[in-house]
Amino acid sequence: MSDTFHITRALPGADFDATIEAVRAALAKEGFGVLTDIDIAATFRAKLGAERPAYRILGACNPGLAHQALQVEDKIGALLPCNVIVQDKGGAVEVSAVDPVASLGRAGRPELAGIAEEVRARLARAVGSL
Repeated sequence: MSDTFHITRALPGADFDATIEAVRAALAKEGFGVLTDIDIAATFRAKLGAERPAYRILGACNPGLAHQALQVEDKIGALLPCNVIVQDKGGAVEVSAVDPVASLGRAGRPELAGIAEEVRARLARAVGSL
């Protein structure tokens, strides 16, 4: 389920729009809100005239954990929110969340490790519950 920088799960035969709603619900269950919802396919179509399969980026944030991280490092906002992508893989919908241990580790602040582990555990549960 986890790779070097993401936590991923493929859902064979899943409906894309239903998966978006399921992801939002799974994130909410783990204390995350979705701050942004970027439709990459629609943006590429409108701006570039390029077609691609459905691809959405949901910017998820757990306010309590984000607050803790900002108390340690005020520039950590450059790595927030936690992006979760939902993409049509032709016969499956794939959900991938950033691995916050990999991304927050780039800040070079050991005090963030516990927060990053907690965020990873919550994102992994959300993705795993789909």
